[in-house]
This record gives sequence, C-alpha cells and structure tokens, in this order.
Amino acid sequence: MKVLLTGFEPFGGEKINPAAEAVLMVKDNIENAEVIKIIIPTVRNKSLNVIENAIIEHNPDIIISIGQAGGRFEITPERVAINIDDYRIKDNEGNQPIDEVIYKDGEPAYFSLLPIKSMVQNLHQNNIPSSISNTAGTFVCNHVMYGILYLINKKYPHIKGGFVHIPYMTSQAIDKRNVPFMALDEIVKGLEIIVSTCVANNQDISIVGGSIH
Repeated sequence: MKVLLTGFEPFGGEKINPAAEAVLMVKDNIENAEVIKIIIPTVRNKSLNVIENAIIEHNPDIIISIGQAGGRFEITPERVAINIDDYRIKDNEGNQPIDEVIYKDGEPAYFSLLPIKSMVQNLHQNNIPSSISNTAGTFVCNHVMYGILYLINKKYPHIKGGFVHIPYMTSQAIDKRNVPFMALDEIVKGLEIIVSTCVANNQDISIVGGSIH
C-alpha cells in the first residue's frame, strides 16, 4: 500500500509552514505502507498539478493533504470541501479569485473519503487534541481538498483522499500574541497516527463528531 502525504510551502508572510515541516519528518513506512511525502506550492492551480503528477508517478492508495490553520488549537480532519475559491489573501503567485468555482463540472461539495472520526478517536487515545472540522475555508487548502476529491471522483476511483489541518508550531508563536500552537514533534506523532488509522480502517466509526456552530 502507498500513502501520498502532502504539505504546503510557507504562505501569508510566514517563514515556515508546519505542514511542510511535519510531513517531511513522518516515517517512510507506517503499518507496512510506503509513505510518499511531497511539498506542494501554495498556489491555486499549481498545487493540484503537482499532486496529480505524483498520483501518476506513484499510484497511491491514499492521499492525505496537510495544511496550516493558524488559530486552531487542535489537529482537525476536514469533513467537506466546497466548490468555491474566495481568497481573503493572495496565494504565493498573487492569485486572489473571488467567488469562482474550482471545477465547473464538479459537485457543489465533496466529503472526505478518510476515516475522520476514527482519526479523532485515535488521536484522543494518544493524548493529542483533535476534532472534526466542518469547513476547510475558501483558500488553497479547500482548493486542494476539493481538487483531490474531484480527481478521485472523475479519474482515480481506487484512491481514498482527504485533508487535515494542523495548528501553528511552537516557534511560530514567538512573534504572535495569544495564539494556540502545538509542538512539532506532537504534530508529527499526530500525522503518523492519522496515516496508521487510514491504512488500518476501510470504514469509519459512527460516533458523535458534529458541532452546533
């Protein structure tokens, strides 16, 4: 089995991105699955081009894309991606689409194909804060999650895919006031648990994972 794990380059004026830092530190083999790690540009269409090239080259069984969500306290598997680009800031090549669909022939939304509730449960059992997120935003993270699920739906039905957001890492909080963060080694441990969960579980569990807001 092969798992494609992706992390973003820094964006928004940050010098580092914990997604890239953590992805590169994840073990190369987890539960007898080969883990292929790539860093993708924080750029609207190039990000998906890099991912599809990796799909063609490696033929993964699972794709897990990791992104930074500054302001979140937990590791948050995403439930759903929506077919809209509405960028609050410019991406790394200056793109700032407003209210534009990602794929005209795509569904309004796609749901994660990963066992997100099992991920949260296993992270909790290892004392790592986690919860399900019901919005991946409308920036490049959502663009990538939606694009991965679109590609799976249209071209690569054998693949399971989804997206996970992580908090700032500790060093990013030095110049910020009152922001949540998580140690890099804990993020890496969390990602390895997530990979292990995806490899071991063909179906998700049915437990409470919703929210009021």
